[in-house]
Amino acid sequence: MTKSSAGPGRRIALVVPPNAQSLDVSGPLDAFLEANRQSAGQAGYEVRLVATGGDRTVKAGGLSLVADTTIGEDDRPVDTLLVCGTPDYAQAYESTEVHAWLRRRSSEARRYGSVCTGAFYLGGAGLLDGRTATTHWQHATELAERFPAAQVVPDQIYVVDGALYTSAGVTAGIDLALKLIEDDCGRELALTVARRLVVFLKRPGGQSQFSAHLAAQIATEGRIQAVQHWILDHLSLDLSLAVLADRAAMSVRNFTRVFQSETGTTPADFVEMARVDAARRLLDDSDIPLQRVASRCGFGGPDTMRRAFMRRIGAGPADYRERFRSS
Repeated sequence: MTKSSAGPGRRIALVVPPNAQSLDVSGPLDAFLEANRQSAGQAGYEVRLVATGGDRTVKAGGLSLVADTTIGEDDRPVDTLLVCGTPDYAQAYESTEVHAWLRRRSSEARRYGSVCTGAFYLGGAGLLDGRTATTHWQHATELAERFPAAQVVPDQIYVVDGALYTSAGVTAGIDLALKLIEDDCGRELALTVARRLVVFLKRPGGQSQFSAHLAAQIATEGRIQAVQHWILDHLSLDLSLAVLADRAAMSVRNFTRVFQSETGTTPADFVEMARVDAARRLLDDSDIPLQRVASRCGFGGPDTMRRAFMRRIGAGPADYRERFRSS
């Protein structure tokens, strides 16, 4: 735990479930500690680890962490409460004692949230109901299905909805911590911390985890991988199934079967994901009109691009650009 008498009582509780993802804990923790160091204590963060079980020793990947306290012992005031994620997030469904503690403590905190699959604990506590949130892209669909009263955004590094702050997977917890530091202490300190940690204060391409999703679909099979890279370099061309199969020197039927087996998605889905990702980057980084963005990324026109955006990220291109610029 780190303490500072100089700051305005910024007490942060990092809630650590069993078998936590180690970076979900250490990433935000190091960011807050670095803010204290880089500000000579003026940031005033006091961070404590709170175990959800009765034992203060918690496994986190290959590490054993000794928490400062447990939910059964913790009664100190908290300014910011963040629940860290775990690969065993299904345990969150039945953790009624943790749910009750989260409901009580979050009502007392200035802000609360989660890193990665920590969102499942918030959902179990009813704290995502009527709220917009995110989690690791691989688990966003399950989060939305499990907690239908929440609006789950699968394509954001972090989401802020009032007092609720949620982040995407693993290293995105650092992005969330930098956001909190910037809100508390200003951009200059947040940028200093980011530089010290050798990370981006704002990731290239904006706040989307869509590129991670796309990269995860790259095949290992040589012919399919070659076609995928060709797609990424030629988005404005005809990328119909027949063209792609011919490129791989395979029949349409065999190409479709092997592609889906290798990537878990269809060729058409991969093409649309790639085009949306390219369009998103243009919207993030330029003022190019929507018609030209659509053309450069291989959409038939703005209407086709808008439908793809709505399917993939839940917002049209114009709304996406406005939200990004506003943030």
